Amino acid sequence: MLRIAVPNKGSLSGPAAQILHEAGYQQRKDAKQLVLADPGNDVEFFYLRPRDIAIYVSSGRLDLGITGRDLLLDSGTNAEEILPLGFARSTFRYAARPGTAREIADFDGLTIATSYEGIVAKHLADQGVAASVVHLDGAVETAIDLGVAQVIADVVETGASLRNAGLAVVGEPITTSEAIVVRRAGADAADPSVRQFVRRLQGVLIARAYVMMDYHCRAGQLERAIALTPGLESPTVSPLHTEGWVAVRAMVPGKEAQRIMDGLYELGARAILTTAMHACRL
Repeated sequence: MLRIAVPNKGSLSGPAAQILHEAGYQQRKDAKQLVLADPGNDVEFFYLRPRDIAIYVSSGRLDLGITGRDLLLDSGTNAEEILPLGFARSTFRYAARPGTAREIADFDGLTIATSYEGIVAKHLADQGVAASVVHLDGAVETAIDLGVAQVIADVVETGASLRNAGLAVVGEPITTSEAIVVRRAGADAADPSVRQFVRRLQGVLIARAYVMMDYHCRAGQLERAIALTPGLESPTVSPLHTEGWVAVRAMVPGKEAQRIMDGLYELGARAILTTAMHACRL
């Protein structure tokens, strides 16, 4: 039975449970439940702190886990990313009061507060900067007001909390993050149960990004219409009862669907429909 770690709380928890549900896996109904067996899919889920997931996976106790890329990098464990999931995106950056530093090289001799000391210490070393790193579990913005540090390093989404604290970002982003699937480095890449799990999640991600588009068009306009809707390999084309007309079906990027529908309509296509997809295999 495949053993998979899932975030038990925080910004990763809800979207992780949702993508697993869309992939056909059972998910817990009680937030206090720590383990859930899904015998129909030969999977067992363990609900853990997101920061601990890479540690459990790297130990080999669990086969796979869903966590953040920033948490994986910070853990320094023998785990590796095998699939980005596209949600919980964020940027990890330095911030300080205006005038403290103009670039990362100015951090020499300063103290930096962060919840991700592994990432920060490595980044500073790579940049050749001699600064002290202080670990805080949360609310690192207050570290400067309280005199614990002159600089912070934290996840930045909109930047509103930094501005509210009177801080400004310094230098380029340290790293970017999103939810990912991880496994122990060196684990069997050909494991069929792991490959099936990854295929299911990939199917959900593709289905979220595309819609199915159906329309009718005159046969004489078919090549121009297909240029707008080439599909992933090739569209499906079927003759209609009305002579000289065909029905076309193709997957198109969801973000482009309205523009494509406008183009098809201008070509004379009619009965243009889009249908959301929940999962697929390609």
